[in-house]
Amino acid sequence: MLQLAFSARNLLRHRARTGIAVSAIGFGVIALLLAGGFIQWILFAMRQSAIESELGHIQVVRPGYLANGRADPFRYLLPGQSPELAAIRAMPHVKVVTPRLAFSGLISHGDTTVSFLGQGVDPVREAQLSKEVHISSGENLGKPGAADVLLGEGLAANLGVKPGDKVVMLVTPRGGGINAVEARVRGLFYTASKAYGDTVARLPIHLARQLLRVKGSHRWVILLDRTDNTDALLHRLRQRFPASSSHLQFVPWYQLADFYNKTHALFSRQMRVVWVIIAAIIVLSISNTMVRSVLERTGEIGTLMALGTRRSRILVQFLSEGLLLGLVGGLLGVGLGLALAHIISAVGIPMPPAPGMARGFTGHIRVTGALVGGAFAMAAVTTLVASLYPAWKASRVPVVDALRHNR
Repeated sequence: MLQLAFSARNLLRHRARTGIAVSAIGFGVIALLLAGGFIQWILFAMRQSAIESELGHIQVVRPGYLANGRADPFRYLLPGQSPELAAIRAMPHVKVVTPRLAFSGLISHGDTTVSFLGQGVDPVREAQLSKEVHISSGENLGKPGAADVLLGEGLAANLGVKPGDKVVMLVTPRGGGINAVEARVRGLFYTASKAYGDTVARLPIHLARQLLRVKGSHRWVILLDRTDNTDALLHRLRQRFPASSSHLQFVPWYQLADFYNKTHALFSRQMRVVWVIIAAIIVLSISNTMVRSVLERTGEIGTLMALGTRRSRILVQFLSEGLLLGLVGGLLGVGLGLALAHIISAVGIPMPPAPGMARGFTGHIRVTGALVGGAFAMAAVTTLVASLYPAWKASRVPVVDALRHNR
């Protein structure tokens, strides 16, 4: 503490220069918090959108379904009811487990016929999971026994239908042949993924089973109370239901979210570049400040060494001054950065639709503890690194030359 107090007095001798150095560090920390917080929010929003529209936290399927299910979907059906399904629903952290039955076929309205991807869902349980499936027109699926269908906006536009219209769905059921069913368009929906809304139709699972002449489903989609519990529950499920005996495979959301994973990798590389650039700016700025300080205090350094002060003490003195600059600048940057993040999030950042998205969105800043800690640590470490050469130079100056410096 005494060393830091002495360092603070030395820095206050040149307040303008110290203020510029602290400002440079603070602006760097603010830039990291705002840029990193915006990217953190985008990734968080993408993750939640994927989980709460298509993926859930964990999906239960038959082994091999993800690789070969499209070629032979009826081979990988799960039972409609089973002890395993009841046991999964009773496990801790599980909010809902809903079945889904996937299929494809043709959907017609009047003279228009297009291909579609169908999802048979449980309307009651799906309402708890699919919070990111937004109804833009009409209503969501209601009674499980109704002959209703929910169409993506793009698919409805291609068909030229609106809520209340009748459509005919034509598929190849189990056992071959052709089966068709007429359903009323109950509503139109959209999600963050435009491709999903352009191709998908959702209908009650009983209607989908009637159409395909089956009794089961392809997936059990699990929604948890918190995303952070995914890995713990996944481990517990795999231990309790080994694939060799239960013939069940448990797949976490992050193994299915290919677009999210690629976006996360891209943004992570971009943020590493931003961190390196800001760190380099801070190092150059603080190094220049410390070099000027050493040059101005060369005579003082010579006097201290002539009075018996060790070179190591001189080294520590300048290093502590650099570290103190980093601590003060880091605290200032974190405080202002958190305040700005709160204000910007309250106002919102209007964003146009990104490629592959159905609509624009309002962005926010999501500052996490890890981001704050990393930005503050970066400020302290970079200023300490920037002080190494000036401090070493100050400690190695010859005493005689130092005493002559100011004459």
